[in-house]
Amino acid sequence: MGDIFTTISTFLIGLLTGLGVDPLLAHIIVAFLGAFLIANFVLLILIVNIWLERKVIGRMQDRIGPNRVGPWGIFQTIADLTKLVSKEIIIPSGADLVPFMAAPIVAVASVILVWAVMPLAKTAIGTDLNIGVLYMVAVSSLGIMSILLAGWSSNNKYALLGAFRAVAMLVSYEVPMILTLMVPVLLSGSMQMGKIVSDQQIWYGFSMPVAALIFYIALTAEIGRSPFDLLEAESEIVAGYHIEYSGFAFAIFYAAEWAHAFTVSALMAALFFGGWQGPFAETIPTLGIVYFMGKTFLIYFMSMWLRATLPRVRIDHTMSFCWKFLIPMSLILITLVVLVDKLAALAIGESYLDTTTMLAMTPRSLALLAVNLVTGAFAVWWIGVMGRRERERLAALEIKHVVIETSAAGQQAK
Repeated sequence: MGDIFTTISTFLIGLLTGLGVDPLLAHIIVAFLGAFLIANFVLLILIVNIWLERKVIGRMQDRIGPNRVGPWGIFQTIADLTKLVSKEIIIPSGADLVPFMAAPIVAVASVILVWAVMPLAKTAIGTDLNIGVLYMVAVSSLGIMSILLAGWSSNNKYALLGAFRAVAMLVSYEVPMILTLMVPVLLSGSMQMGKIVSDQQIWYGFSMPVAALIFYIALTAEIGRSPFDLLEAESEIVAGYHIEYSGFAFAIFYAAEWAHAFTVSALMAALFFGGWQGPFAETIPTLGIVYFMGKTFLIYFMSMWLRATLPRVRIDHTMSFCWKFLIPMSLILITLVVLVDKLAALAIGESYLDTTTMLAMTPRSLALLAVNLVTGAFAVWWIGVMGRRERERLAALEIKHVVIETSAAGQQAK
């Protein structure tokens, strides 16, 4: 039971080879079963996550939340899914059928494919690619393609406008996301997700808190969660890029959105908070998945908290925040991290780059934490300066309006 993943895999391979199956084919079958289980786990956990988020946000907003279907409303998500599955999929007369139906499938596939390189435990990872981070960025970008396909193929001007706006925002926020994603890659010296997790004897979220915060903000915008839920701003563009979708086609988009929220929480846990790392996780890998899922749900709870409390940000403010603040801060931070890290390595020696123990990582973590504190202080000062400039601009504009109104009143009096 200490390593249930290896035990099950070895048992199944031995069982298949004992039945006369070729060893290579047996490994392929076991790999397929593992992929099948991971994909279904991502989709089935949504039933719990949707109910949990509704209940948590209900409590935060002094409401009850779902409480009718089943005890404590636990079957409300199943009732909603049944309703959506039973409805007709209506395709607009002028829609392009193939991309119209492919868009929701691409959306949910882009989320599930990320889990192929997610290190659930020390011995439980789909495929530990040596370019795992690059693969993750590539497949998650397919979600942008699905949004563009949905808006373009619907033959609806509102869907098209919603898709263009969504793609503009998502492409913009990918820049700070990828820049800060380079931080764990640089510190670990690898794009292999398993190595990035195993090297975090001290979590990167503790030594690089500003990078982790920027990465989390960019991910929140990427998935269209509050306060960046502009992908389907109903009050402005009816319902965004999926206005023409109904029935099960809409349900797939719905599932992709919720699965994406859970997936980015898992990415944060893996890249910045040690993933499966925890007491005895090295010797008892089964504990690793407990630590990993606990960290994931804790980060997911933070996204619920943000959704329950923050209002939607205006689209121009959202874009300005990305290009005028997050991207410059990401560039400054990654430049300082590389510079300080290399200078410290030259001054201290090879022992500075040791990641085998927590004690060995302490000097490097303290140096990087100092860089983050300086960068964070600069960011706070910068926000203050920008806020004062905006207040002065609004005050000058108000004075100008008062002068114009006074002048107009004087002309009327004459």
